[in-house]
Amino acid sequence: MLPVYQKLLKVTETAAKKLEKLNLNTPWDVVLHLPLRYEDETHIMPIADAPVGVPCQVEGTVTHQEVMFKPRKQLVVQIADGSGSVLHLRFIHFYASHQKQMAVGKRIRAVGEIKHGFHGDEMIHPKIRDADNTGLAESLTPVYPTVNGLNQPTLRRIVQTALDTVPLHDTLPDELLGRLNLPHLAESLRLLHSPPPSFTIHQLSDGTLPAWQRLKFDELLAQQLSMRLARQKRVNGSANPLSGNGKLSDKLLNALPFALTAAQQRVLAEIRTDMAQTHPMHRLLQGDVGSGKTIVAALAALTAVEAGCQAAVMAPTEILAEQHYAKFKQWFEPLGLAVAWLSGSQRKKEKETNKAAVSDGLAPIAVGTHALFQDDVAFQNLGLVIVDEQHRFGVAQRLALKNKGQDVHQLMMSATPIPRTLAMSFFADLDVSVIDELPPNRTPIKTRLVNSLRRAEVEGFVLNTCRKGRQAYWVCPLIEESETLQLQTATETLQTLQTALPELAIGLVHGRMKPSEKAEVMADFSAGRLNVLVATTVIEVGVDVPNASLMVIEHAERMGLAQLHQLRGRVGRGAAASHCVLLFAEPLSEPAKARLKVIYEHTDGFEIARQDLNIRGPGEFLGARQSGVPMLRFANLEEDLHLLEQAREIAPKLIEERPDIVEKHLDRWLGSREGYLGV
Repeated sequence: MLPVYQKLLKVTETAAKKLEKLNLNTPWDVVLHLPLRYEDETHIMPIADAPVGVPCQVEGTVTHQEVMFKPRKQLVVQIADGSGSVLHLRFIHFYASHQKQMAVGKRIRAVGEIKHGFHGDEMIHPKIRDADNTGLAESLTPVYPTVNGLNQPTLRRIVQTALDTVPLHDTLPDELLGRLNLPHLAESLRLLHSPPPSFTIHQLSDGTLPAWQRLKFDELLAQQLSMRLARQKRVNGSANPLSGNGKLSDKLLNALPFALTAAQQRVLAEIRTDMAQTHPMHRLLQGDVGSGKTIVAALAALTAVEAGCQAAVMAPTEILAEQHYAKFKQWFEPLGLAVAWLSGSQRKKEKETNKAAVSDGLAPIAVGTHALFQDDVAFQNLGLVIVDEQHRFGVAQRLALKNKGQDVHQLMMSATPIPRTLAMSFFADLDVSVIDELPPNRTPIKTRLVNSLRRAEVEGFVLNTCRKGRQAYWVCPLIEESETLQLQTATETLQTLQTALPELAIGLVHGRMKPSEKAEVMADFSAGRLNVLVATTVIEVGVDVPNASLMVIEHAERMGLAQLHQLRGRVGRGAAASHCVLLFAEPLSEPAKARLKVIYEHTDGFEIARQDLNIRGPGEFLGARQSGVPMLRFANLEEDLHLLEQAREIAPKLIEERPDIVEKHLDRWLGSREGYLGV
């Protein structure tokens, strides 16, 4: 915390460091540090009427006090208030001063949550006050998120000082607030920090109060404004329009053993229209597992090549990047186009040869991993960047590749479908294309949930599948033994399956193998020389073996929904009926039960993504919070969809008609704090 802010809030150096741990670096941050919950100290609840499981305040006379030693040392105090019931107060940690404060005959107040205990109703470690010297609170008492060393009274004082210091003027005009039926900002913040007793704790916690709605709307509006301004800046930029003559694309389409689906043709047209513009394309191509994003990306790359430019294709893992390289090489070399391969594990001579081909323009297409944006890689004329599984790359990494050219067009791909609300919010600066149709002749995948105790039955199912000429994956989450998780490991599974199924050829692939070793095993599996591939989740995306019709996932309860859906999508790529067996170990946590239920009941990736967003929230869904946009603190994308839609509608009008409001609103929510603090 800056000294000037520390002085404004009248906090000590020690308290300032504690506030920094809470990411409260300015008075505005403090003002927005809203209570986690509330305690009602505005009235006394008779013990007989006090609800179980809800914080409340009771008052009574101490009738008994005892230090007990079973099952451990603890202080137990009994109070009564004449309502016909008694309440036990239990303290695991206590001092002699506590015993004195709660001596028999003393009248005390206790604030806490009543639970059913072994000896009757009890409060564990309640807040205690002397009833004779304490008046009733005038408002509900806020309880804030905090850290060790920063107690609630100190934090309440700091918050109140911030409320008195920060000018809580409105950035939004009264006319707009009236139309949306939203209260003023100052009124909203003061109510949430110090609610009168007329409000119930439930009203304050469910997020539906107008005060809550105001903060959520302001936050969503700031996000929409920032996204639209970013989009506006891009559209106002310049880029080399890339319009191909279609000759190379037509040759590839004629050589393919399949025809593009209507959805593929539609999104390809959208991409080509963007690439023909004089401003940079910034498009997200999303589609479910197996929907055919790769061929669309290849045709987009050919459009760039036809226009005299190079295209770069970047993927987050070597296995996925190698899959793209193999496909692009298969499709492009018959057209007379060289495809360069760049990865971190390449031998120096091979890497130098490929880098030279890229820099000299001899290779119009470059495919690789993070190696593509290293300082020693140069392109002759980069016009299009394609980033697969874009959410796995940080903003700086995507920019590093984009900056290899001059105002290049960008196509980002994701096989993790993005729910509509998330796309409206965090990807509002992107144009989004969706392949919402699977290729014909795809047979639905049957998903089964099987207890790991029935492992032998699953092994028999694998044997029968392979005897029919099909292949199977067996996926494990770990490579080596873990004392904490104690999960079945890939190396042990390989040995177990080789013992149980001696007639089958079984291979192993995992992330710690050398790329050449992984490539050799994958080639053997693709060629049918292996019946079963035991793997870690390195095969999550990009692996395409049509003859594989069975996927067994070990300890499925430990994996996320997106990962399970991606793994399941490795089968069902041929005409044969395909199965996915999810092995789970009991006991199951509630989140694990929820995930398994969703993956069992749904095959549509967009519905799975929507459910996943509900379970995890946007921060985790986006992965490592690398998206480059701030996470929402107050709004919930599913529950507050109406506010999001209002913010989307209002943002462009404000940008056009009231740029002064836009600047103030963004400065408050996203920018530096000096402007509105006047310091």
